[in-house]
Parts: sequence; structure tokens; C-alpha cells
Amino acid sequence: MADTTALYALRFPDGSVSLYIDELYAKDRGIDPSRLVRVEIPRELFVSGTVQDIREYVALQLEQHQQHAGNA
Repeated sequence: MADTTALYALRFPDGSVSLYIDELYAKDRGIDPSRLVRVEIPRELFVSGTVQDIREYVALQLEQHQQHAGNA
């Protein structure tokens, strides 16, 4: 069993985050899949965390990803 589960995320300018189980689900909801970022969620958080816990984790990961991209 994998140690992580992937979700796809989109962060908006106001800092809010939308989560998608896969790119097709996002596309069905009118989201351009090229704007999504794949985020690996630790299995324990995915299994026992709340949606808010996962959203906060993803927001932090996206923030770190953006900082690393800005420093590259």
C-alpha cells in the first residue's frame, strides 16, 4: 500500500484552494488541467484527517512549491 495519495489542487489569488481527485474530474468542472498541481498527501492524513486538514496541508505544499519555483 502506498504511503501517499495524490490529489490535484488549484490555488486561487485569494489563497483559497480547490481539490480534485484527478484531472478528468477537474476538467469536467471546467478547470484547465494544465493549471493543476499534483500534491502527494501522506496516507495517514488522507485516511484520518478532515477536509480542512487536507486543504491546509495542500495550501502549505503549494506555497512551498511556489517559493522554490521563485528561487529557481
